Amino acid sequence: MNKLLLIDDDVEYCQILSELLTLEGFSVDTAHDGVKGAEMALDEEFNLVLLDAGLPKIDGFEVLRRVRLKSDIPILMLTARGDEIDRVVGLEMGADDYLAKPFSNRELTARIRAILRRGSTKIDPQPVKITIEDLRLQTDVRQLFMSEELVPLTGAEFLTLQLLVQNAGQLVDRRELTIFALGRGLHEYDRAIDVHLSNLRKKLGLKSDGSQRIKTVRGTGFYYIKSS
Repeated sequence: MNKLLLIDDDVEYCQILSELLTLEGFSVDTAHDGVKGAEMALDEEFNLVLLDAGLPKIDGFEVLRRVRLKSDIPILMLTARGDEIDRVVGLEMGADDYLAKPFSNRELTARIRAILRRGSTKIDPQPVKITIEDLRLQTDVRQLFMSEELVPLTGAEFLTLQLLVQNAGQLVDRRELTIFALGRGLHEYDRAIDVHLSNLRKKLGLKSDGSQRIKTVRGTGFYYIKSS
């Protein structure tokens, strides 16, 4: 049974959501302020964290920052419907995905299952090494080494890079990349994959010759630029 941590300051809402998720086969623990939530996320074993952006004591973004300093546990941010900036900031800080309130029970359950399915099924059981230029991807443990230095990546960031590198020099469709990296379809005005790519660009930097690594083809997709 997958164990979830729900961090939200609305006690009644947490109770309702916990009952729903329990019926769906999950085990759910709750925390109602940011400090407690961050402590539980780091001190206990969970498969996924549901993190509300607006929390007392410390907000959801500070919780995310603290957790990401020590853990790569999948985190699904819960944000207000109109707060696009919150969604972007959450992704930039290391959230795996976001869901805007109010959402349907079916949508929440589907998003949770997509993240968990991505985490459990796309890790190669055998050690597979993908090398391109100064990058080495170890797919069995989802680790990236650049010039033999470990570069911390979230699960979504690693899968994004993996698919691009495996198809280096070829265009990867935005929808295909979203399905592979996030385990879900592409939604209207969906910027999640763009933010994960932005994070990758910051972490990887330029190539040794000063050129870009990843190119965006507007409205179509992306590709990893393979040096000639």
